[in-house]
Amino acid sequence: MKILAFGASSSRQSINKALAGYTANLVEGAEVTLLDLNDFEMPLFSEDFEKESGVPVQAQAFVDAIAQTDVIVASFAEHNGSYSAAYKNIFDWASRIEKAVYQDKPIAVLSTSPGPGGASSVLAQTVNSMPFFKGNIVGSLSVPNFYNVMKDGEVVDAAIKQALSDIVAKF
Repeated sequence: MKILAFGASSSRQSINKALAGYTANLVEGAEVTLLDLNDFEMPLFSEDFEKESGVPVQAQAFVDAIAQTDVIVASFAEHNGSYSAAYKNIFDWASRIEKAVYQDKPIAVLSTSPGPGGASSVLAQTVNSMPFFKGNIVGSLSVPNFYNVMKDGEVVDAAIKQALSDIVAKF
């Protein structure tokens, strides 16, 4: 099984990227590809830019990465109650190539933050909108208090570890 994992954040030290990678690796024997959204930097989406220059190659690369995988694990950073600008820009460009951005792939949708909210606002937004773009959500989880839950790359909270395992078991 090929799993594509990413944190919807531009932070190179993203806790959401760490959570997505950890969760993807719970699937025994899976081939995990962990994307860094910084590898997909492109101009801010605009129809004017698209008319003048076309769709950036990085957007095609993102769509291709999804096409070449069996399942997806994505963990969403929350910026002011919504998606990070980095993710939203990549998503907007990708949707110009393929409206069904997630191509009906099974997807685990996660979010985390250092605080008690666990980025639950962006998770709710994602769960509500992803099906319109053919994201086949098999499970979702908001993980609060990241730095208390994950230590040295390992989830130490037994209930959260079990919830993550239960989600990926649906792949």
